[in-house]
Amino acid sequence: MDASGALLHVVEERGDCYARLTTMKMVLDYRFWRAEEEMSKNCRIPRQCAIDYSAILSAAPTSGVANTLLFLQESLPSLWRDAYLKTTPHQPNLARLCYGSFEYICDIYSDLEAKGEVAYDQTVQDRVVAAFGISGGTGPVNARRSPRWINPDENLAVTERDHGHLIANCMGGSGLDLNVFSQDRRLNRGRSEQGRVYRQMERYCSQHCGTFCFSRPIYVDSTCVPRWIEFGVLRDDQTMWVKRFDN
Repeated sequence: MDASGALLHVVEERGDCYARLTTMKMVLDYRFWRAEEEMSKNCRIPRQCAIDYSAILSAAPTSGVANTLLFLQESLPSLWRDAYLKTTPHQPNLARLCYGSFEYICDIYSDLEAKGEVAYDQTVQDRVVAAFGISGGTGPVNARRSPRWINPDENLAVTERDHGHLIANCMGGSGLDLNVFSQDRRLNRGRSEQGRVYRQMERYCSQHCGTFCFSRPIYVDSTCVPRWIEFGVLRDDQTMWVKRFDN
């Protein structure tokens, strides 16, 4: 009998309602913890892409939440950029774009093609390196689209994929194309173990306005479809909640 089974056995032997509810909560917490542990084992990204967020947070100033936020917003972009450059097979063209309370680090390869600085290559697509900022209210649903951004494949309706959002609309994410990517449908809709954790993290940011959070796509080729999504949240207790998800 595993640990969760043992806890359920306690419920059967103790009849009072309070013990039943408390123990059931322990069971659910345990199963959620096991799901996160399995995710950590399964989502193994290349070593050159890995970032030690706990170490970064430990170097942040302890003189208040505002200073911690500022430290993360200044420190993380360069680390994401360096990790991206180590694994990108094409010539990058990085730019930083701000929309609302979020900032997007983008690789806009099409600009290099338009300027004749590189040869046209249909296997290379514009894409986001990282999106980060402060969660807020619902973002603009009909935000004006960026005319130079390449949309993800429009035929996703016939596959097991969705047009997901790097920063969910409920967290203040924009409706711009650069916030949209090809996402595993079960992950996006919370229909898998990983999906349930992913949606829980999004809900936390939505319910705790003013939370620092980020979404980092990790790629294995030059397309705009990430192999993994790394999602991070700075919780109210000043700890980093970072998880990686298969995509």
